Amino acid sequence: MLRTVSWLMRAGAYAFIGLHTFTGPPAGPGAVTLAVVTYALGGLALLLWELTHALGDKAARRAPRMRILLGVAAALSGYASAFPHTGALIGLSLMAVMHLGTEPSLPVGWAVAGCTVVALETGVLVAGASRGFALGYPMLVALVLVASHNRRAYRIRAEQSAAMLAQSELLRAEQRRVAVLDERTRIAREIHDVLAHSLGALSIQIQAASALLTDHRDIDRAVTVLDGARRLTADGLAETRRAVHALRSDLAPLDEELGTMADTHRQRHGVPVRLRVEGEPSPLPADQALPLFRTAQEALTNAAKHAPAQPVEVTLTYEDEHVTLTVDNPLGAPQSPRQAPAFATVDGGYGLTGMRERLLLLGGTLDAGVRDGQWRVRAEVPR
Repeated sequence: MLRTVSWLMRAGAYAFIGLHTFTGPPAGPGAVTLAVVTYALGGLALLLWELTHALGDKAARRAPRMRILLGVAAALSGYASAFPHTGALIGLSLMAVMHLGTEPSLPVGWAVAGCTVVALETGVLVAGASRGFALGYPMLVALVLVASHNRRAYRIRAEQSAAMLAQSELLRAEQRRVAVLDERTRIAREIHDVLAHSLGALSIQIQAASALLTDHRDIDRAVTVLDGARRLTADGLAETRRAVHALRSDLAPLDEELGTMADTHRQRHGVPVRLRVEGEPSPLPADQALPLFRTAQEALTNAAKHAPAQPVEVTLTYEDEHVTLTVDNPLGAPQSPRQAPAFATVDGGYGLTGMRERLLLLGGTLDAGVRDGQWRVRAEVPR
């Protein structure tokens, strides 16, 4: 729309120059011929220039002959405007200087403006024009050149702004894509953690029921264990739905969640679980609390797998700069078969490895190993 309006304005200016030049008092035969040639050449140069730019800026930059033609038209118009009754032709020079002054190459505009002024002063000497004309028109050409440079600077800033806007849009799109990938990774990690915990505990319950049925013929206890496995399955499905919907915000305070987990583990496996909270409890962001919660889940599941019937101690320590979770369980032999069925799985799952990766993303750490005859899992996150 703006380009169309600009074309119409230039066409109107060209028509006005023609009317002012050819409807005025008649000049000498040579001046009229010069005016006609100059007007036709200037119109042709401006038309070809507009058509070239209509094909795009790249096409315009690849047409150096258009610059030469426009420069010749500008110089010739400047020369012809010095003759009597043809002063309006200077408008063609000004339009040409305005066009070329907005080109990426600054010397082009300056060269055309300089040639126009030289041609104009030559016309003044030949036609004997007044001193005011000799001084005023060159100043007008200089002002148009400066205005064209300002227009060029504005156009460059507009192009840079458009490029920066496009770049920012691409950046925002990339950020959205990365956020989606991070969200998918987070949900996948949550599902993995939930399923690893639920299936690990369910495997223990099934092994317990199998041992009770085959070794002890205790159907009542086996039914109780299987009922616990059913509840464990329901809890696992509920936690999986929670992970899919990314409902981290409904996580209770970490010490309360660990207390509930300790009670559940105590009831499910019949082993003592002690929870200690040291320091002043304070709310933690979900991104920090949930990895600690999952670490405790994984450590309790591993304790039930590899050290059944052994007591577990969970310690949550709040310090000024970090929060530490420690889960300890003895490595001693389990109770006798008459007291509890011996069911221990031997699989080297990747639960703790996944926990370590999650904590590293938060700037935390996770260590697991034997300490003073006990298996210890220690996780730490910064505050």
